[in-house]
Amino acid sequence: MAKELKQLTSRSQDYSQWYQDLVIKADMAENSAVRGCMVIKPYGYAIWEKMQRQLDDMFKETGHVNAYFPLFIPKSFLSKEADHVEGFAKECAVVTHYRLKNNPDGSGVIVDPEAKLEEELIVRPTSETIIWNTYRNWIQSYRDLPILCNQWANVVRWEMRTRLFLRTAEFLWQEGHTAHATKDEAEIEARKMLEVYAQFAEEYMAMPVVKGVKSASERFAGAVETYTIEALMQDGKALQSGTSHFLGQNFAKAFDVKFADKDGKMEYVWATSWGVSTRLIGALIMAHSDDNGLVLPPKLAPFQVVIVPIYKGDEQLALINEKVDGIVKSLKALGISVKYDNADNRKPGWKFAEYELKGVPVRLAMGGRDLESNTVEVARRDTLTKETVSCDNIDTYIKNLLDDIQSNIYKKAFDYRASNTTTVETYDEFKIKIEDGGFIMAHWDGTPETEEQIKTETKATIRCIPLEGDNTPGVCMVTGKPSAQRVAFARAY
Repeated sequence: MAKELKQLTSRSQDYSQWYQDLVIKADMAENSAVRGCMVIKPYGYAIWEKMQRQLDDMFKETGHVNAYFPLFIPKSFLSKEADHVEGFAKECAVVTHYRLKNNPDGSGVIVDPEAKLEEELIVRPTSETIIWNTYRNWIQSYRDLPILCNQWANVVRWEMRTRLFLRTAEFLWQEGHTAHATKDEAEIEARKMLEVYAQFAEEYMAMPVVKGVKSASERFAGAVETYTIEALMQDGKALQSGTSHFLGQNFAKAFDVKFADKDGKMEYVWATSWGVSTRLIGALIMAHSDDNGLVLPPKLAPFQVVIVPIYKGDEQLALINEKVDGIVKSLKALGISVKYDNADNRKPGWKFAEYELKGVPVRLAMGGRDLESNTVEVARRDTLTKETVSCDNIDTYIKNLLDDIQSNIYKKAFDYRASNTTTVETYDEFKIKIEDGGFIMAHWDGTPETEEQIKTETKATIRCIPLEGDNTPGVCMVTGKPSAQRVAFARAY
């Protein structure tokens, strides 16, 4: 394991390779036999399960329920909303046949030409169309509203240049789809779910985010408004980490979804959709981890504490086992997830390196001397520091330590973002500062032409128009035309 750790590329040497090495060496995911797709391994999936459970609880607390809709979408459905089909047309996987047959020459199987579908099916890139076609049957009256549905699913967006967790042809996500009687209700819903995402990112992922609105050119295809949370990774690039869309009546009109209001008047339904994906695991890695491996916030670590015995002979191990058993029970009683690794197939030093690489927040080690003195060695992953602590009240000590680690990881990420957020007045200054990475706060005249010019010349995009912070009017750094407020620029994943 020590040798493997030495093979982990440093962030300063090659950040992209460091990320790729870490995902693989920490046993989180690997490339599959299907080009562009990944295998999420148990350790990586355990993090996704923790994310999923917490988000699912938060969704249900805000009144949402889970449902499931088909994987396949008739091609004609995507044609009904013009912006939507244009936004996804180049990423769609298409099913044209429904059967294979043996090749007459005995070389394997071929597509049966007699099994051509009457209408091609799209493997879902997102589910607005199939869901709104379904909602047409569910909604007749204002009494049927609101509908607050969420779906946990996989989607396919055909990508040829992929990176584990960040961009793959198939990925896991949740997608909320809600229907409302009024515009105000739908807008409130879209903003509410943005707040849920921001709360999850900051309180559970320990990742500070900027909440804002996307520019028109960066909006979700078919949306009237797209709200986003944007996070800053350690290489100075931004990562879109969750979006919530106010869809207006676009999909209701496309699929003729109307309801009778209290006066009996027929109205089109108002809609939202919102989602986060396994990309959040990539964000978690890039926001916090270091050259020694993963650094996981305790609230999302597959297990928060690992205990490793250091012993000579079975008799001493039996005594340590008995002592550790009490510690494990007291930790679990406080809701702390713990693993006791007393397997004899690896030496303690190998285990220490492995759990450091995997980002376990707290490691306890107990040897013969610790047994005699009623102490345990406590190592925290975020600071790589160790101390010897009494076993008395160790459960309370560890609980407080985990809270401190969670806070410290957030503070480190927050301070990094603060020190890498710059305000500029001129385009020349912008061009210099963008090379250093980070968020650049600058005035923009609101036109797509200026936005495209900046993107072409600097590779920086408008990450969002912030909802909070400095909204003082000014003049565009490029054109000198009036600007309503500063927007957040960055180079991004």
